[in-house]
Amino acid sequence: MSSLRYRFLGMDFSSPIVLLSGCVGFGEEYTRVEGFSNTDCGAVVLKGTTLEPRLGNPPHRVYETPMGMLNAIGLQNPGTDHVVHNILPTLDFSETRFIANVSGSTLEEYAEVTRRFDDSPIDAIEINISCPNVKEGGVAFGNYPEMSARVVTACRAVTKKPIITKLSPNQTDIKENARLCIEAGSDGLSVINTIMGMAIDAKTRRPIIGNVQGGLSGPAIKPIALLKVFQVHDVAKRHKVPIIGQGGITTATDAIEFMIAGASAVGIGTSLFYDPMTCKKINAGIEKYLADNNLANVTDLVGTLRLGS
Repeated sequence: MSSLRYRFLGMDFSSPIVLLSGCVGFGEEYTRVEGFSNTDCGAVVLKGTTLEPRLGNPPHRVYETPMGMLNAIGLQNPGTDHVVHNILPTLDFSETRFIANVSGSTLEEYAEVTRRFDDSPIDAIEINISCPNVKEGGVAFGNYPEMSARVVTACRAVTKKPIITKLSPNQTDIKENARLCIEAGSDGLSVINTIMGMAIDAKTRRPIIGNVQGGLSGPAIKPIALLKVFQVHDVAKRHKVPIIGQGGITTATDAIEFMIAGASAVGIGTSLFYDPMTCKKINAGIEKYLADNNLANVTDLVGTLRLGS
């Protein structure tokens, strides 16, 4: 798949596909699927990791919706030290790139988790700024540009590894957020995180999700995610910062649309739950599109949206 190979933030990607955080655990969940290969994707983003172990939210945590899925896992994870010392040594870094997902409830926690991953073989660090800031009454870091930038600044100070900031769609001005995060030291952007939603059981008149609200993912959010990538691309291009576009991608056509809108890589998440082999199909579809349109490499497709008549 030579037409799919390229460099992303100094990392060699065998494919533009990135497996998204929370969808393949810490890498061990998808390796049990017969026929799946690490070379099917350019990188794997590990499950969101906090400084100390977390049990996560009460059930129900996942609920299928029309054309999507609600989830409120609550960042269940074994803590940073366990991931660094017990999980990372089991991963095969010769096959694909592995990106840590850093989460926290305070600036200090973000910085400390990042510092510990900096002293590890992890290839890059994705910052999940959609976490609630406990010092500010639970307001999500990612919903306010200045607060988002403070998280990036804190993490940038303790690592030399590439930093990718995962932007929230649950905010007023995603372009301004992207600009401030880039200026604070973010090397790349993930666009977008899930959209907040809820589900109600009409019989019991109770929320279905134990946490009441959860993140909506899947095909239902694709048009929103596509627009956000397009909006952020102008800022990212100006600063030469690549974007991982994500949100409802299930087919090669979906992936191609995100790249045309400005994404250098595409994140696959919810679709893995009902088709674990979707990466092979998407890669094959992108290759065919490139050949049919006389494009030598997948990078020739990025940001090629034609506007106007």
